[in-house]
Amino acid sequence: MTTDTPARLLQLLSLLQTPREWPGGELADRLGVSRRTVRRDVDRLRELGYPVQATMGADGGYRLVAGKAMPPLLLDDEEAVAIAVGLRAGAGHAIEGLDEASVRALAKLEQVLPSRLRRRVSTLQAATTPLVSGDAASVAPETLTVMASAIAGQERLRFAYRAGDGTDSRRQTEPYRLVSTGRRWYLVAYDLDRADWRTFRMDRVSEPLATGARFAPRELPTGSAAEYLRQSMQRRQETYTLTVTFAAPAEAVARRLPGWLGAPEPLPGGECRVRASVGESMDWLAARLALTGYDFTVHEPAELAECVGRLGERLTRAANGR
Repeated sequence: MTTDTPARLLQLLSLLQTPREWPGGELADRLGVSRRTVRRDVDRLRELGYPVQATMGADGGYRLVAGKAMPPLLLDDEEAVAIAVGLRAGAGHAIEGLDEASVRALAKLEQVLPSRLRRRVSTLQAATTPLVSGDAASVAPETLTVMASAIAGQERLRFAYRAGDGTDSRRQTEPYRLVSTGRRWYLVAYDLDRADWRTFRMDRVSEPLATGARFAPRELPTGSAAEYLRQSMQRRQETYTLTVTFAAPAEAVARRLPGWLGAPEPLPGGECRVRASVGESMDWLAARLALTGYDFTVHEPAELAECVGRLGERLTRAANGR
């Protein structure tokens, strides 16, 4: 019999997080207590925010259901390792749809992982090689988690940085947000030495260190970190105006395009139009548009239309075995 109430509640919660319905009598036997105690413990879990549903019947049953908020989860060793490995693999490469929330989750999980499990995660990570395409830049998950923790804790951050021209420098910053463009991670931060806002490509960052020195967050010049990054990228590189019409509804196209291209504009007849100022490789963008799976027409720039044509010819030759 488990006489320690907190320990018994954790054991009960672990059982209920298995996706099945537990008869009250079986829970009582597992915990070594009476059914009345099980009912009281279920009430305690409900008070803590766990949505435990009870069913009527001769024996009665309990199961954990979806609620309005996300309650804490109990994970066994294998589950914790699996989640950490998955998050580390995703965080190491800029994947569309994987944003700062994923990195924060990884930072929280690795903070509480026992050392033995941390070693298992590192061993699995070292033994696997992800297949990435194009110029997707690799980023050490530890770099992302250190920065995510510094952002959450409002701690000043130091790191080594190599610029695009190969110049090395040491930076001391007040980190603001991490932003994923779909292929790369960027840090938006206030650079203390330059007394101005800057963006940093994460694959060029090394030796990140949260100093422990706290700071009060400054107001970003633009409405969001993503918008600031977009404007910064436009200032640094030649951009062009993209106009494309898709033969598909706006909401369907939006689900298959990176967010930085903006929201598609609905058109009559179930079509939509995408307008954006971009600086991406045209060959890459041509392939990215084709991957939506919808028919589309490039109105501008003419160079992109030519890239799409060449891509179509290449794919046709591949399909015909020539």
